[in-house]
Amino acid sequence: MRDPFMQAAIDEAKKGLAEGGIPIGSVLVIDGKIVGRGHNQRVQQGSAILHAEMHCLEQAGRLSPADYKKATLYSTLSPCDMCSGTALLYGIPKIVVGENKTFQGPEEYVRQRGVDVTILQDDECIKLMEDFIASAPELWYEDIGKE
Repeated sequence: MRDPFMQAAIDEAKKGLAEGGIPIGSVLVIDGKIVGRGHNQRVQQGSAILHAEMHCLEQAGRLSPADYKKATLYSTLSPCDMCSGTALLYGIPKIVVGENKTFQGPEEYVRQRGVDVTILQDDECIKLMEDFIASAPELWYEDIGKE
């Protein structure tokens, strides 16, 4: 049985895809409760920075440093430099990643900074991204800053 928090992140990814965006989703969990949800909004909002994790943290709103220190960030895809940096800035101690087969962020650096990073290699997360990359490679490369 899949972790319910990863399932919530996958549901967010599917919501983004249904809106015409990139299928990456994220949730922030504190004390066993989802306090923020998000999905990649770059296409929908014309944003340069609203990756799923950034949208999730924005939706969670202002939290105390103590809250962040007991949080877990779930993402369907390995967080990029920007999203990983934000997790480091706020001292989020744990990140659970759906998959890093289609894209791998700075996981080793994040681990070296003391964050517990768990990679699930979830088949549904992989399929969502593989299908999307095959159907819209130019949009995917724009999202990760590649030509």
